[in-house]
Amino acid sequence: MNASPTARISRRLRSLWQRGAAFLRRKVLFRYRLVLITLVLLAVGIGVGAVWGPAGWFPPSAVILNVLAGGLLLKRKSLAFLLAVVASVLLFTAFALDFGQVGPGLLVTIGVTAVLAYLLSGVRERLGVQGLGGEKMLLELRDRLRTQGRLPELPGGWGATAVLRQAGGSSFGGDFVVSRLHRDRLDLAVVDVSGKGVDAGTRALLLSGAFSGMLSAVPSDEFLAYCNDHLIRTAEGEGFVTAVHLSLDLGSGAYRITSAGHPPAVQFDSGAGQWSSSEAKGVVLGVIPEMTYTPVEGRLRPGDALMLYTDGLIERPGEDLDAGVDRLLGAADGLVAEGFEKGARRVVDTLAQGESDDTALVVIWRS
Repeated sequence: MNASPTARISRRLRSLWQRGAAFLRRKVLFRYRLVLITLVLLAVGIGVGAVWGPAGWFPPSAVILNVLAGGLLLKRKSLAFLLAVVASVLLFTAFALDFGQVGPGLLVTIGVTAVLAYLLSGVRERLGVQGLGGEKMLLELRDRLRTQGRLPELPGGWGATAVLRQAGGSSFGGDFVVSRLHRDRLDLAVVDVSGKGVDAGTRALLLSGAFSGMLSAVPSDEFLAYCNDHLIRTAEGEGFVTAVHLSLDLGSGAYRITSAGHPPAVQFDSGAGQWSSSEAKGVVLGVIPEMTYTPVEGRLRPGDALMLYTDGLIERPGEDLDAGVDRLLGAADGLVAEGFEKGARRVVDTLAQGESDDTALVVIWRS
């Protein structure tokens, strides 16, 4: 017995409804369906309130908050569905209110906001995080980088301080410090990744962990060679890295400094009352395979100090680096009278190029 046309149409509509609902569950709602449903209901509520609610309580412009929340919390497919709902609500409100409250300015504003929200959602989707998860992850990475840069507490008779400042006031930069204290030996490296600010920050985050691990795992006199091999293997075409490595015996004060394209370390001789620069030199990391780095040896006696720093402290456009080193030595004279710990920050304040380059300064002294 053939079904009536009404029954066939009913089954057809029911089938279409079921397929549409399945599509929404599978492709649109997915795991963010509760957030999506909430934002859709809010958008519809704003439209209904604007038409039939108290005057001024439900302005149509309030849907901008829905769009922004969608960009922050939803994936792009879910966001596209929300934007379609918002557009329908605005059209409904415009016809119901005779275009009194939905003018061209509001439509353009919401359109621009929708584009920005969609781009924001795309970035978060590629990262695999929604909501504030991405910002929390970056904060955690920043805190880990800062923790790695803290110098260990040295035994009596020794002091150390580090000042790091990123270009543009950013929380991330290309300069970092890694250190390790094992018994009476301090190993410390000051590293400068090519680039500035956030552009170099991603590489610095990766390399700080790798260099910190190598500082503990490889022979001290081969640290820079291992770092160079690591960069040759993993960072082809990503730019060079400069570094200076200090290995200091806290019992005798004897030290070794090796440098890879880094500005020269400077030492304060309390007997002579003056600063002098180290002769440690070497090729930058990540350019030539199987490099070896020759150390320069010295000794810190009571009252002596060492300064390790990056080029942001001495570099000026169109000026020779030697002039920058001389300027640093002149500023360092005030460290002795003011005290090395307090004076280090003043030296950075005096010499750093405002916010144009990342800067790092480490001072180690023997009382």
